[in-house]
Amino acid sequence: MAQLSDDCFAFGGEMMAVDRALELLAGRLHPVTETRRVGIADALDRVLAEDVVAPFDVPPHDNSAVDGYAVFFDDLTPDAATLLPVTARVAAGHALDRPGQRGEAVRIFTGAPMPEGFDTVLMQEDCKAEGGAVAIPPGIRRGANRRRAGEDMAQGSTVLTAGRRLRAEDIGLLASLGRREVAVRTALRVAVFSTGDEVREPGVPLEPGCIYDANRFALIASLRQLGCAVTDLGILPDRFDAIRGALAEAAEGHDVLITSGGMSTGEEDHVKAAVEALGGLHFWRLAIKPGRPVALGTVKGAGGGAVFVGLPGNPVAVMVTFLRIARPILLRLMGAAEEAPALFPLRAGFTYKKKAGRREYVRATLARAADGVLTAVKHPRDGAGILSSMVESDGLVELPEEITRVEPGMIVEFLPFSEVR
Repeated sequence: MAQLSDDCFAFGGEMMAVDRALELLAGRLHPVTETRRVGIADALDRVLAEDVVAPFDVPPHDNSAVDGYAVFFDDLTPDAATLLPVTARVAAGHALDRPGQRGEAVRIFTGAPMPEGFDTVLMQEDCKAEGGAVAIPPGIRRGANRRRAGEDMAQGSTVLTAGRRLRAEDIGLLASLGRREVAVRTALRVAVFSTGDEVREPGVPLEPGCIYDANRFALIASLRQLGCAVTDLGILPDRFDAIRGALAEAAEGHDVLITSGGMSTGEEDHVKAAVEALGGLHFWRLAIKPGRPVALGTVKGAGGGAVFVGLPGNPVAVMVTFLRIARPILLRLMGAAEEAPALFPLRAGFTYKKKAGRREYVRATLARAADGVLTAVKHPRDGAGILSSMVESDGLVELPEEITRVEPGMIVEFLPFSEVR
């Protein structure tokens, strides 16, 4: 009697390697969004559509980094305290109306413009005020506590480049340049739906054999984190005609269609067939776990077309393949120049066996070993349907195709979830 396989990744046909799929994406996908000017307060998570050049030096003038006293370094005695008269007071936003004079000190505050000629600032804690003078101890270096004009950004320098997803610090930088508006890519329009006669909306009574739709809500949240404009198309029944009709209609008003489930070869898996009827697939089976039935294709409607991304049905597989496959697709379509997320080398704190030729992602938490070294600890449950394992993990250990076994102490690559938010 033939032995039955317990490997759900074993059915026939060669599967595409993850790197090959990403290479294919790089060659076939191009930005589909338009350019629009928006207020900087509305630019968070949008993709920058222009290079930003500093129109002036930031800071625009030399200024003090501390509260203290501005002096000429050459007035200081190298090996003894120096007593200098304090002749003026300079606060932030108020420049001294004359150049500095040798033999004097000026009381100065953090951010205040350095008067012409002064080159060094002593912290007030290190000095001793004596009537109208200040005693300055020896040992300060020339130029201490002096911020140079343009040390943050020099006039004419490119400080942000097109393709960057704007973060909070980028918005602050734009404001520091006096920018009120910036050119960004319009939001990518993405339609999301789930399939399955067993799938129900949260909040409704759950019949026997049915489950609540977690995938769609996780995908919508992930897409919104990327700055996409999301349309929720709900749950489609397991019928070829219904899926085909919904895909064709959605393709007219969206840039991307994303679904989960229905991409395998079972009798009730109709999504793959519907996409092929309306357009075509570039790939649909990857050598990845959890995952495998991940599809990239195109869908044509009466008035346009859209990129199609089909993800697996199990919730962990949905999230993993979204992060590693769908996310790069979306970023490229958005016009983002963002590279692959950073992977960090960590010491493995677990034993694991895998098949060669398949890339696997192991859910893991971070812990410090007895010697203080940060270690990746495998989550005790690794089923593709155990969504709580994603909540309880800090990220994914990425195991490339050539690795077949992990032993404690081995260096592995770790992807923190914080890198892909």
